[in-house]
Amino acid sequence: MADLPPQNEQSSAAEEEGTRRDFLILAAGAMGALGAVGVVWPLVQTMNPSADVLALASTEVDLSGISEGQAISVMWRGKPVFIRHRTPGEIDEARAVPLDDLSDPETDEVRAKDGKWLILVGVCTHLGCIPLGNKFGDPKGDYGGWFCPCHGSHYDTSGRIRKGPAPTNLEIPEYEFLDETLVKIG
Repeated sequence: MADLPPQNEQSSAAEEEGTRRDFLILAAGAMGALGAVGVVWPLVQTMNPSADVLALASTEVDLSGISEGQAISVMWRGKPVFIRHRTPGEIDEARAVPLDDLSDPETDEVRAKDGKWLILVGVCTHLGCIPLGNKFGDPKGDYGGWFCPCHGSHYDTSGRIRKGPAPTNLEIPEYEFLDETLVKIG
C-alpha cells in the first residue's frame, strides 16, 4: 500500500486550500463590486442638475424700487416672472369680479398673498408666448392686465384668463416675502 499522509496533515492541507479559495472568491467579488460602482456612479451623476441649474432654482428680488402701479420682469428658471405693485383700484377691480365670469375661477386673495404685490410666471398658458402689459405703453388687453399678442388672450389685473384661447390663468410661482421689500421666488 502506498504511504498515505496522516489524517490530520490531509485535513490541514484541505483547510488551507479552502481558505485560499474563499479569499480569492471574496477578493474577486469585492473588485467586481468596485468596478460596478465605478461604472454606475458617473451615470447616476449625469442625472443630477448642474450647478447653473441649481443656481436658478430660486431668486431674490428687491421690491423697494417698484412704485405703485409699476411692473417689472425678472428671469427665473429661464422664464420671465412679472411682479406688479398694484394700485388700490387694480386690487378692488380684481376682487370685484364674480367667479362665475371666469373660465378658470380663482379669487384674487388666493392669487396674491400680499394684496398689493402680484407675482406671476409671464408665459401664456395657451402656447407659451410672453404676454404684453408689463412695460409702460404695452397694450394691457380689455381687462387692464396682460394681453398675449400671439393668439389674443386677455388677462385681468390678477392674471386670470378673461378672453381668448388660453385654458388657464397665468401661473403663480412659489414665493415668500423675506421682509417688506425682499421676495424669494422658487
